[in-house]
Amino acid sequence: MEAPETTNRFIIWGIDRAPYGPVELPTLISWVKEERVNKDSWIYQERDETWRRASDIQELQMFFRPKPVSGAAAASPTGLRPGMLRRVKILAGLAEDQLEKFAKAMEIQRVAQWSTIVKQGDTGDTMYLILEGELRVRVMVGDKETILTTISVGEFFGDIALFDRGPRSADVIANSDATLLKISANNFEKLAKESPELAAPFLMAVGKTLTSRIRADNKRYTDTVRFTRAASD
Repeated sequence: MEAPETTNRFIIWGIDRAPYGPVELPTLISWVKEERVNKDSWIYQERDETWRRASDIQELQMFFRPKPVSGAAAASPTGLRPGMLRRVKILAGLAEDQLEKFAKAMEIQRVAQWSTIVKQGDTGDTMYLILEGELRVRVMVGDKETILTTISVGEFFGDIALFDRGPRSADVIANSDATLLKISANNFEKLAKESPELAAPFLMAVGKTLTSRIRADNKRYTDTVRFTRAASD
């Protein structure tokens, strides 16, 4: 008796460095069309027990060939396709028409490795979202660099500048070539006035992310205090 044919299911390594799946091919294709999976995404095929880039998987190659776009799939005047915004975690749940409005309010900025994107102490009015690449957030004490955190695809920084336009609290440096989205305070205020139903879920998603960061920082501080006290006993 022949063994049943193995279903070809897939596991996707997400932009948040977590696996998603397994899913079958129709679901994977829908994620490619929504640009939740791009040509450089790593995908595990259960049938072959191998990891490959999405562009190397035969069933997906047709979706990564250059093609003209029009209508709802067309790029904004800045050259930004709405679906690209789904790479950013706080925007991933927005509908296609909402992403189109956001795309019109944003600009693309490409930066080379080792470039300084924002500098500590400089005033700013722009929030950044990471489409490609890795960045580090640092402060300089004398000639010594202290890295506060590393951020990558799907994350954001500079959000406080949308509200207070105050001085930057740290430097942000590109660890690799990167592609960023920029939204200025003026553009966000315009978006909020014209589309409050869009600004509200965006601010809620930002707030949830900031809350998670604060909780993580508080836990690190508490753990450090406990460790210090234990070491001194």
